[in-house]
Amino acid sequence: MFLQKAPSRALDTMQSPAESEDSATSLHTPHQIDEICNTSSLDELQTDEQRLVLDTIAQVRKCGLESILSLPQLVVCGDQSAGKSSVLEALTEIPFPRNDNLCTRFATEISLRRGPSDTLTIRIIPDEARSPNEKQSIKAFVESITDFRDLPRVMDLAMVAMGIANKDEPDTLAPTRAFARDTLSIEIEGPSRPQLTLVDIPGLIHASTKGVSDADVALVAEITEHYISQPRTICLAVISAANDVANQTILTKVRRVDPQGDRTLGIITKPDIPPAGSGSANAFLELARNENVFFKLGWHVLRNRKFEESANSLVERNQTEAMFFRTSNFKSLPKECVGVDALRTRLSVLLFEHVKQELPQLRQDLEEALYEAHKERDLLGAPRSSSEECRSYLAQLSLDYYELCKAAVHGFYEESFFHFNSDEEFSSKSNITIVRLRAVIQQLNTDFAKAFRLRGHKFQVDLSDQSSTKRTPTQPGDDGQIRLSKEEAFDWIRKALVRTRGKELVGNFNPLLVGELFWEQSSGWKQLAVDHLEEVSHVCERFLGILLDAKVPKDVRSRLFSSKISDALKGRRQAAHRELDLIWKDSRSFPINYNHYYTDTMTKRRQERQKASLAQALESSTEHHRLPGCHLDHTSAKINIERVITNFTERIDPDMENFSCEDVLDCLFSIYKELQKTFVANITTQVIERHIVRGLEDIFSPLVVNSMLNVEVEAIASEPLPTRGLRDFLNDRIKKLEDGQDTFRNMMRNTTK
Repeated sequence: MFLQKAPSRALDTMQSPAESEDSATSLHTPHQIDEICNTSSLDELQTDEQRLVLDTIAQVRKCGLESILSLPQLVVCGDQSAGKSSVLEALTEIPFPRNDNLCTRFATEISLRRGPSDTLTIRIIPDEARSPNEKQSIKAFVESITDFRDLPRVMDLAMVAMGIANKDEPDTLAPTRAFARDTLSIEIEGPSRPQLTLVDIPGLIHASTKGVSDADVALVAEITEHYISQPRTICLAVISAANDVANQTILTKVRRVDPQGDRTLGIITKPDIPPAGSGSANAFLELARNENVFFKLGWHVLRNRKFEESANSLVERNQTEAMFFRTSNFKSLPKECVGVDALRTRLSVLLFEHVKQELPQLRQDLEEALYEAHKERDLLGAPRSSSEECRSYLAQLSLDYYELCKAAVHGFYEESFFHFNSDEEFSSKSNITIVRLRAVIQQLNTDFAKAFRLRGHKFQVDLSDQSSTKRTPTQPGDDGQIRLSKEEAFDWIRKALVRTRGKELVGNFNPLLVGELFWEQSSGWKQLAVDHLEEVSHVCERFLGILLDAKVPKDVRSRLFSSKISDALKGRRQAAHRELDLIWKDSRSFPINYNHYYTDTMTKRRQERQKASLAQALESSTEHHRLPGCHLDHTSAKINIERVITNFTERIDPDMENFSCEDVLDCLFSIYKELQKTFVANITTQVIERHIVRGLEDIFSPLVVNSMLNVEVEAIASEPLPTRGLRDFLNDRIKKLEDGQDTFRNMMRNTTK
């Protein structure tokens, strides 16, 4: 009772009466899968090279990578009753059994693959939005059959697994879902099968009806949008010549996601419905010639079987179609744009070229996704349930932290963690810069020393003679300093002379005066030091945050930072402030100096003034005489030594207070220069280095972990349930990606043979 040629069946269901006229009838005669005969036109689908390339994509798809990567695929889409079923049936030449409510309630992936024997396997690919339990239950559904009589039963079981309602089921406890986002996978293998995968998606519904709610309409539109918007999808947009073009919404949707028509092939069905020569027939002829809605891939026309032709074999269907395109007005179209045989050839070339073009980028995307998945899983670390696992995890984590932190503190940047793009700007505001901690600290210390030289003193004194005129401004400038002329500086010192007088002779000054002036001149040091301390402390905190972000899962990072890192950083900052307070307190005592540079500086300052006075005396005591008998302007110069001595001695100011002021300024500038260097050195070594930077790696070292109690270890490192779920998800993703990676490697090996 097995048929040599079974009646063909379309895949769409929930069809309208108009649609049912061009589809197959019910399954009335049993037939086995290995008795399905393919027409010779199927051989046109692939060469050996095409089979190899397309098999690679089929294997990658079989790895379950659809939810991770955008895979090259042919997606048959269209409005309800557009005739998608006939297109699929004609292309695959597989007589799928038909039953109401069968396939258009969810996407169906039809895969033809070469295999050692004829088998048909049905699986369900669960929607990513489903819960883990639902996914596990749905993935467990796998059915293999060898007789198509079993297919309706398997389809019913698949619908139950997806929770889809059967409108003919009177049981009120049955599922009420009308559509599902899950994908039904039908894989047909056989020695003579071509490598071909087509995805059939539910037909677009224009309005809600009995049994189809507004939510169902929206869901079908969402499913369509999901598939056609993927950048590696070739859309086979099916429209019916029985309906006006303007009423078929699929065209609007594909033009929105593919405005240039780069990856859309239009397919016109039912061209025999409009009367020959009618306006409607002519309109679809224009469309087929790509003159109305333009697609770079063009258009193709297929003739469906009518209701009375439903018992015809596929060979008879192809013969009737060929006769139609020889005798109708559509004969004016190029032969490569009409008929199912031409469509197979067209799709064969189109799909092969598309896949071949996308394979390099697809492989790169796969490698990047695998790298990111490994990186994310590495952040989770090993499973952490017991206290022993938690301690072992923290011990390894602390070792990684210790090594990297120590390398950053000492400026050893060999690890990949420290890699720096030469195009990046070196800035303490950049995370890429911050990881090179020692370089950043050096830069901040250098900036601090420079700021100290430029803005550390309260008064900026101009000692040139041109500045001797008194001025009134005493407010700080934009840099926080007060500009003083020489005369204003002397007034400042005179006031201090008056209030610090002791028993010293007039013309001398109280030694304590230099200390009082120094304290006022250096009054801004502490704030500069505090600002530097806080900036370095903030940089170190940011560095540790970046380090933990790179090495520690988010849940562990927050607990570790709050329980160990934060308190340690706070303690180090407080110790640095205490050290700064001690150094500042020392600087408020009378200046102490044993460095000969102090006297050297004073001597140089006095010599500079004497040199300037002597130069002026020499210039004013030089006499110039014209040479006798010379008609040019040549002169002779003669220095009057007596006048030089007189002019030089006359420049000595007899005002003893001015003399004292001059002397005090020399002492003040000399001691300020020496103590400024000492203060900067003390801040950078005793405050910044000792308390903020040095020993940063010891905050979370293996010794720290070893001293922690089990309760503390578990509180920091224990793994919450969401993290366990994330690890399982990442392990599954990595497995799929690695399988896909192996598939590409096998393809490369086969290509080079």
